[in-house]
Amino acid sequence: MKLGFLTAPFPETPLMEVADWAAEADFETLEIACWPAGAGADRRYGGTSHIDVANLSEMGARDISGELASKGLCVSGLGYYPNPLHPDPAHRERVISHLKKVIVAARRMSVPFVTTFIGADSAKTPDQNWEDALRIWPDIVSFARDNGVKLAIEHCPMIFSYDEWPSGHNLAYSPKMWRRIIEQWGGTVGINFDPSHFIWEMIDTKRFIGEFGPHIFFFQAQDLQIDRDGLYENGIMSAGMDWQIRRLPGLGEVDWRMVFGELYRAGYAGDCVIEHEDRGFEGSDELLKRGFRLARDFLRPYVK
Repeated sequence: MKLGFLTAPFPETPLMEVADWAAEADFETLEIACWPAGAGADRRYGGTSHIDVANLSEMGARDISGELASKGLCVSGLGYYPNPLHPDPAHRERVISHLKKVIVAARRMSVPFVTTFIGADSAKTPDQNWEDALRIWPDIVSFARDNGVKLAIEHCPMIFSYDEWPSGHNLAYSPKMWRRIIEQWGGTVGINFDPSHFIWEMIDTKRFIGEFGPHIFFFQAQDLQIDRDGLYENGIMSAGMDWQIRRLPGLGEVDWRMVFGELYRAGYAGDCVIEHEDRGFEGSDELLKRGFRLARDFLRPYVK
């Protein structure tokens, strides 16, 4: 297992400068953010384009991989987290088109995983969204399979703002839905596991790893703290989820000893990638880096 981070919090810093700092800070791998170049942020931490996949040639892909390798870094995955089940057909077409370009870039760079969302229409029920997924996703899955790339789907429901309420923008969040996904596309589609989501979803993390361990392709390390006063004031159903606080690993309520123990027991052999969405360490690159270093030092004893 290698320890690294998702590059999304450094939108204005060129990839190789991010890589230089990562190597200096004793990280070993990166999940590289690959939103469309020049598109701008579609949400917090969305929009970072560290590789312009739309214009990436075979030679350019080899050059990036080679330069990163020369710094002692691997690439665990290429990350792009849009909404492929968006209700607007034009929007849906744009994000799926770009997702396919990320898949091609992963093949050209010999990166095994593209990390993403399955998407959802927030106005529909999970079963209605699943029907849409059965119509839209076979083409994406076939495209990934033809390119020899696996899709690691994060299980966050994406219910953080009023435009995502009430059903969220990502269908693949529950054990019930993951059984369906694996039955349909297991082998090419697997789980991008982030234990922080299960804290507020109240899903048994240990049981989930025990059931789905062989289908966990990717591991993002993020923590979550529950604001008990906010939960009391607003209740668990409050739009915007204003009682949950995203934190760096070690600063929230995830039982990391259990998580790593269960992942190792399940045979997980991939990397651990820190996802930084902690507002307590935002505002400057130095604060971001301090947060990453704190998470690195907390996680290092578990990463073997």
